[in-house]
Amino acid sequence: MLIDTYGRVATDLRVSLTDRCNLRCTYCMPEEGLQWLAKPDLLTDDEIVRLVRIAVTRLGITEVRFTGGEPLLRPGLVGIVERCAQLEPRPKMSLTTNGIGLKRTAQALKAAGLDRVNVSLDTLRPDVFKTLTRRDRHKDVLEGLEAARDAGLTPVKVNTVLMPGLNDDEAPDLLAWAVENDYELRFIEQMPLDAQHGWKRDGMITAGDILQSLRTRFELTEEGSAERGSAPAERWLVDGGPHRVGVIASVTRPFCSACDRTRLTADGQVRTCLFATEETDLRAALRATPAEGADGTTGADGTTGSDATTGSDEEIARIWKLAMWGKKAGSGLDDPSFLQPDRPMSAIGG
Repeated sequence: MLIDTYGRVATDLRVSLTDRCNLRCTYCMPEEGLQWLAKPDLLTDDEIVRLVRIAVTRLGITEVRFTGGEPLLRPGLVGIVERCAQLEPRPKMSLTTNGIGLKRTAQALKAAGLDRVNVSLDTLRPDVFKTLTRRDRHKDVLEGLEAARDAGLTPVKVNTVLMPGLNDDEAPDLLAWAVENDYELRFIEQMPLDAQHGWKRDGMITAGDILQSLRTRFELTEEGSAERGSAPAERWLVDGGPHRVGVIASVTRPFCSACDRTRLTADGQVRTCLFATEETDLRAALRATPAEGADGTTGADGTTGSDATTGSDEEIARIWKLAMWGKKAGSGLDDPSFLQPDRPMSAIGG
């Protein structure tokens, strides 16, 4: 299992499939985009499936979330999902996406074995969407959400970031819309993961601000900690239920003590935390020439392919375990000396 020195066990794997994105959200990257990872640096489809297999069969991972960048830009996405769905034990699988492209892929993803989706949508107003994302694709996202719901990729969760002066007045309208369409809305505090390093704590829309706004129109009943478990979102029943709304307050209400995640970047680096400044390279181990005996035969020293030889599953699992053992107690967001990671969100995987 993937356990750290504080007794937390990681069972949820976030797998970034690409750092590329077809939107340019102002809180994520500059209008001109970023310097994307070179293709040789990206994990291949086979390498991704192998690492997921190691995580599921050797390290106790029970849930896999495919992320990006925008994962729908990965040509082999459906095949990756299909192959991971064949693992024993079968992990729960979900996808975080901006929704562009879901209209044409939702049915195929469901048939391949994907369980559900999280779709990012920050506004109901097409003009505000264009300002926030620098793209005129609002209609495509709405159609993608409908396609996901119709395909059975449920519960469909909608992730929303509120930005001062742009969409900070939309919280009640967004919740009313989500309830009407049977989506589960989750507000996320803006986090210091933008490529421009322009995030400022002062002026950000906090969980307290969001809840105050929602309560002007809805009665919210907080779920207990037992219901939340290790989930990042605090959740409230809306007007007595059954619909719920969540708030992920990474900045003002950190939940590090219950974290059960491990992260894999598109270029094969393990990250123990979204805000980590250190990474552990699995790609090098994946691409290393296996030592004698790594193919299941018996080597001169008596070892077999199940032992920790270079490039073997056992060796990769050992490296992964060691990385997670060193996971820090918290993200450090509440520390005045906090340093923003060099990688932006699109290169980490949400």
